[in-house]
Amino acid sequence: MKKSCCGFGHREVLGNIEEQLYFAVKNAVNQNCELFYTGAMGAFDSLFSSAVRRAQKVYPNIKLICVKPYFSNDINTNRDYYSALFDDIIVPDELAFVYYKSSIKARNRWMIDNSDVVIFYTVRNFGGAYEAKKYALKQCKSIIEIK
Repeated sequence: MKKSCCGFGHREVLGNIEEQLYFAVKNAVNQNCELFYTGAMGAFDSLFSSAVRRAQKVYPNIKLICVKPYFSNDINTNRDYYSALFDDIIVPDELAFVYYKSSIKARNRWMIDNSDVVIFYTVRNFGGAYEAKKYALKQCKSIIEIK
Protein backbone atom coordinates (compact mmCIF):
# COMPACT_ATOMS: atom_id res chain seq x y z
CA MET A 1 0.00 0.00 0.00
CA LYS A 2 1.32 3.45 -0.95
CA LYS A 3 2.16 5.61 2.02
CA SER A 4 2.90 9.29 2.13
CA CYS A 5 5.17 11.67 4.01
CA CYS A 6 5.36 15.41 4.54
CA GLY A 7 7.91 17.68 6.12
CA PHE A 8 7.69 20.76 8.32
CA GLY A 9 10.35 23.11 9.53
CA HIS A 10 10.97 26.74 10.23
CA ARG A 11 11.04 29.23 7.39
CA GLU A 12 14.72 29.86 8.16
CA VAL A 13 17.13 27.00 8.84
CA LEU A 14 19.96 27.33 11.33
CA GLY A 15 22.85 25.10 10.42
CA ASN A 16 23.48 22.39 7.88
CA ILE A 17 20.70 19.78 7.92
CA GLU A 18 20.89 18.55 4.31
CA GLU A 19 22.34 15.11 5.09
CA GLN A 20 20.05 14.53 8.07
CA LEU A 21 17.09 15.49 5.90
CA TYR A 22 18.18 13.16 3.11
CA PHE A 23 18.49 10.25 5.55
CA ALA A 24 15.08 11.13 7.03
CA VAL A 25 13.57 10.96 3.52
CA LYS A 26 15.30 7.60 2.92
CA ASN A 27 13.92 6.42 6.28
CA ALA A 28 10.41 7.37 5.12
CA VAL A 29 10.96 5.52 1.81
CA ASN A 30 12.01 2.46 3.84
CA GLN A 31 8.64 2.78 5.62
CA ASN A 32 7.01 2.45 2.15
CA CYS A 33 6.36 6.16 1.56
CA GLU A 34 6.06 6.98 -2.12
CA LEU A 35 4.34 10.39 -2.02
CA PHE A 36 6.09 13.35 -0.43
CA TYR A 37 4.10 16.52 0.26
CA THR A 38 5.68 19.94 0.66
CA GLY A 39 4.24 23.40 1.22
CA ALA A 40 7.13 24.99 -0.73
CA MET A 41 7.17 28.15 1.38
CA GLY A 42 10.55 28.57 3.08
CA ALA A 43 14.11 27.42 3.52
CA PHE A 44 13.16 24.13 5.17
CA ASP A 45 10.65 23.32 2.43
CA SER A 46 13.32 24.00 -0.19
CA LEU A 47 15.78 21.68 1.58
CA PHE A 48 13.07 19.01 2.03
CA SER A 49 12.23 19.18 -1.69
CA SER A 50 15.92 18.90 -2.59
CA ALA A 51 16.29 15.85 -0.35
CA VAL A 52 13.30 14.17 -2.04
CA ARG A 53 14.63 14.99 -5.53
CA ARG A 54 18.01 13.54 -4.50
CA ALA A 55 16.28 10.39 -3.23
CA GLN A 56 14.38 10.10 -6.54
CA LYS A 57 17.69 9.27 -8.21
CA VAL A 58 17.85 6.11 -6.06
CA TYR A 59 14.09 5.52 -5.74
CA PRO A 60 12.55 6.67 -9.05
CA ASN A 61 9.05 5.61 -7.96
CA ILE A 62 8.70 8.35 -5.30
CA LYS A 63 6.85 11.58 -6.13
CA LEU A 64 7.20 15.14 -4.81
CA ILE A 65 3.87 16.96 -4.57
CA CYS A 66 3.55 20.70 -3.91
CA VAL A 67 0.45 21.39 -1.81
CA LYS A 68 -0.74 24.98 -2.20
CA PRO A 69 -3.10 26.44 0.43
CA TYR A 70 -5.18 28.22 -2.24
CA PHE A 71 -5.15 28.73 -5.98
CA SER A 72 -3.10 31.65 -7.22
CA ASN A 73 -2.19 32.80 -10.69
CA ASP A 74 1.45 32.16 -9.73
CA ILE A 75 0.86 28.48 -10.53
CA ASN A 76 0.00 29.32 -14.15
CA THR A 77 2.46 32.20 -14.56
CA ASN A 78 5.38 30.09 -13.33
CA ARG A 79 4.23 26.72 -14.67
CA ASP A 80 7.68 25.80 -16.03
CA TYR A 81 9.29 26.57 -12.66
CA TYR A 82 6.79 24.42 -10.75
CA SER A 83 6.92 21.62 -13.34
CA ALA A 84 10.71 21.47 -13.05
CA LEU A 85 10.61 21.17 -9.25
CA PHE A 86 7.52 19.07 -8.53
CA ASP A 87 5.85 16.00 -9.95
CA ASP A 88 2.45 17.55 -9.26
CA ILE A 89 0.91 20.69 -7.74
CA ILE A 90 -2.38 20.41 -5.90
CA VAL A 91 -4.84 22.62 -4.06
CA PRO A 92 -6.93 20.20 -1.97
CA ASP A 93 -10.69 20.54 -2.49
CA GLU A 94 -11.12 20.73 1.29
CA LEU A 95 -9.34 24.10 1.26
CA ALA A 96 -11.54 25.73 -1.39
CA PHE A 97 -13.72 27.66 1.05
CA VAL A 98 -11.22 28.23 3.88
CA TYR A 99 -10.70 31.89 4.76
CA TYR A 100 -7.36 32.88 3.24
CA LYS A 101 -5.84 33.94 6.59
CA SER A 102 -6.49 30.39 7.89
CA SER A 103 -5.53 28.60 4.68
CA ILE A 104 -1.88 27.80 5.51
CA LYS A 105 -2.79 26.23 8.85
CA ALA A 106 -5.60 24.28 7.13
CA ARG A 107 -3.17 23.14 4.39
CA ASN A 108 -0.67 22.00 7.02
CA ARG A 109 -3.38 19.95 8.76
CA TRP A 110 -4.43 18.45 5.40
CA MET A 111 -0.82 17.42 4.71
CA ILE A 112 -0.54 15.77 8.13
CA ASP A 113 -3.95 14.09 7.85
CA ASN A 114 -2.94 12.65 4.48
CA SER A 115 0.52 11.47 5.56
CA ASP A 116 1.68 8.36 7.35
CA VAL A 117 5.09 9.78 8.27
CA VAL A 118 5.94 13.39 9.15
CA ILE A 119 9.47 14.80 9.19
CA PHE A 120 10.10 17.76 11.51
CA TYR A 121 12.82 20.32 12.04
CA THR A 122 11.77 22.53 14.96
CA VAL A 123 14.18 24.46 17.15
CA ARG A 124 11.62 26.87 18.63
CA ASN A 125 8.46 26.30 20.64
CA PHE A 126 6.32 28.59 18.51
CA GLY A 127 5.38 29.14 14.87
CA GLY A 128 3.69 27.13 12.17
CA ALA A 129 6.11 24.19 12.20
CA TYR A 130 5.78 23.84 15.97
CA GLU A 131 1.96 24.00 15.73
CA ALA A 132 2.05 21.35 12.98
CA LYS A 133 4.21 19.15 15.21
CA LYS A 134 1.73 19.39 18.09
CA TYR A 135 -1.09 18.49 15.68
CA ALA A 136 0.84 15.51 14.24
CA LEU A 137 1.52 14.20 17.75
CA LYS A 138 -2.21 14.42 18.58
CA GLN A 139 -2.94 12.48 15.38
CA CYS A 140 -0.43 9.77 16.43
CA LYS A 141 1.58 10.08 13.23
CA SER A 142 4.94 8.40 12.81
CA ILE A 143 7.45 11.22 13.33
CA ILE A 144 11.05 11.59 12.24
CA GLU A 145 12.79 14.48 13.97
CA ILE A 146 15.82 16.34 12.73
CA LYS A 147 17.86 18.12 15.40
